[in-house]
Amino acid sequence: MGGDVLDIELREESVYAAYEEACLEYSYLINIHQSKNILSDVLGAQTGTFDHRGDIKAGELSSSLSGSHVTLKYPNFDYAYARRVADGISEEANVGGNTTVHSASFDLSSGVQDYDLQKIISSSTQYSGSIGNKKVLIKKVFYKTPNAMWRFFGYHGGLNIIGNLTSYGQYADDSTFQVVPVWENKLQAAAYEDSLYTRTAHWSYELRNNNIRIFPIPGNYNTEKMWVEFTVPGNNWEASGEADIGIDGINNMNTLPMGNIPYENINGIGKQWIRRFALALSKETLGHVRGKFATIPIPGESVTLNGSELASQARDEQSALRDELKTILDEMTYGQLMSGDADLLDNANRIQTKIPLTIFVG
Repeated sequence: MGGDVLDIELREESVYAAYEEACLEYSYLINIHQSKNILSDVLGAQTGTFDHRGDIKAGELSSSLSGSHVTLKYPNFDYAYARRVADGISEEANVGGNTTVHSASFDLSSGVQDYDLQKIISSSTQYSGSIGNKKVLIKKVFYKTPNAMWRFFGYHGGLNIIGNLTSYGQYADDSTFQVVPVWENKLQAAAYEDSLYTRTAHWSYELRNNNIRIFPIPGNYNTEKMWVEFTVPGNNWEASGEADIGIDGINNMNTLPMGNIPYENINGIGKQWIRRFALALSKETLGHVRGKFATIPIPGESVTLNGSELASQARDEQSALRDELKTILDEMTYGQLMSGDADLLDNANRIQTKIPLTIFVG
């Protein structure tokens, strides 16, 4: 912009500010690139508090100020959002999830067939302060029945394994063998439990709007009490129970605990980009300064300054530098790297097929 030949209308502070802005711009682009790589794996994890410069200043992650910076970490693959979706679906199948499942019981009265579960649960001492007028979601209704282990089902006790009776189990010798796959025995166990629950149950019920009707009409039978399992649908922004399931954690790119990249951790590639971007910023600043004075009078003549030309050229250079870095980073996402490795292996295998095989002569 002038060098040793011509003085320019910039102070050292302006050049330093341009270099600092270039560092922030580089950190911004790199952090966006890394956000694309890791966001789906860190959803629900701990976030942080940032100062006006973008550095973490509070929380357990504040150790980033002492050199152990989050933006320099390589996180584990966790598929966090896929697990959250699976938790929500599993709740409907009663096989998991994050919602707390409660239980309650009610006494059967002779001749009384209809019972208001909503009223029974909300008025109980255990849930009087937590349920209130919230509608409960009934998951299961049951009473005491014989366990599956009290009965005999199927062929050979359902085990079909030699050397696996009583407590012999894992200490069986080489005579142990299995005729059917293990998953078939697991399906049989589930079928036995379902048979007890459906076919051999003395009671059945009809549930409508949390009003349960018992069949047959209760009389002088041994069963005196029934149990229900239920959940309380709540606000999606609130955790069910005391466990931390990530409700207050990372939910998008904005809450990622990624501060500005420390300058000492930027390699030569990054620092060269920063120098080029700082030069373009300084050139734009110089263009704005010269733009304030279109011409400068000199004895017998006037000099026209190139302010607008410098500013336009500098903006084009900045845009080109951003596009260059973005293009390179898009080619280096974790997904693109895996695709490249897969292509490399495929190409290597194709090369190997062209190598003649040795003919063994005995």
